[in-house]
Amino acid sequence: MQWCRWVALAAAFLTLAGCSVFRDPPSGGAYFEDDGPPDSSPDPASVADAVPRAEPLSRIGNAPYTVFGVRYVPMSSVRVGYSETGEASWYGRKFHGRTTSNGEEYDMFAMTAAHKTLPLPTYLEVQNLNNGREVLVRVNDRGPFLGGRILDLSYMAAKKLGVVESGTAPIHIRVVATATGQKNSSAHTASGNGQPSIFWQAGSFRLRENADRLKGRLAQAGIPRIRIVTVEYQENRYYRVQAGPVTGNSAIQQQRTIIMKVTGTEPTAVRE
Repeated sequence: MQWCRWVALAAAFLTLAGCSVFRDPPSGGAYFEDDGPPDSSPDPASVADAVPRAEPLSRIGNAPYTVFGVRYVPMSSVRVGYSETGEASWYGRKFHGRTTSNGEEYDMFAMTAAHKTLPLPTYLEVQNLNNGREVLVRVNDRGPFLGGRILDLSYMAAKKLGVVESGTAPIHIRVVATATGQKNSSAHTASGNGQPSIFWQAGSFRLRENADRLKGRLAQAGIPRIRIVTVEYQENRYYRVQAGPVTGNSAIQQQRTIIMKVTGTEPTAVRE
């Protein structure tokens, strides 16, 4: 969202000094004033992650700007693999249909996000460190400017990550594609015959038996190659179930469909 929406939030915050600026919905999350989730939305399992593609820098939204007296200078470029760890929030119906910082229309059901200084657009892999869920989003907006947060997720991205109910969550972000058109192998690598090749991550678990159980279900559904990758992060161990490598657009889409039928959620494309 254009930075002016944050100026409006700041004015409201000052006006309501000493009052409760955030309210709790029945689900127990928190959001600003009349912002919040929609009355109805598509099934998150039916919404695909952002797909990295070659794009030039947006014509607007990449110039230096000032919010709350702080001057921000967006990066003109960023390397694939650049990462940050911090806290994410999300924004929803209050801003649905308004103009984002790069001139597009904000769609709370799209897989997008806002960042203060990354080039517009940038594609990010975002992991919720509370539950291990991951998504790919396209950064097309500026923010957030409150609470020291590093990323503002669209409603749908937050829903798929399990952030809607809590309002915020600790996350790790990693650049997988940049505005220069360079793409990371985590999203699409090339096989020897030039066909795209990826791994589909079907789930991430704290318990090994849950990972083994999903691996068995995927094998029964007809997926031939499945691996379990063990990842250590901040003294926590995660077991990630990944199918692949899958080569060729037809096979990639076929396995995506099978995984969605088994798990009920959209798988994430990851690097080898």
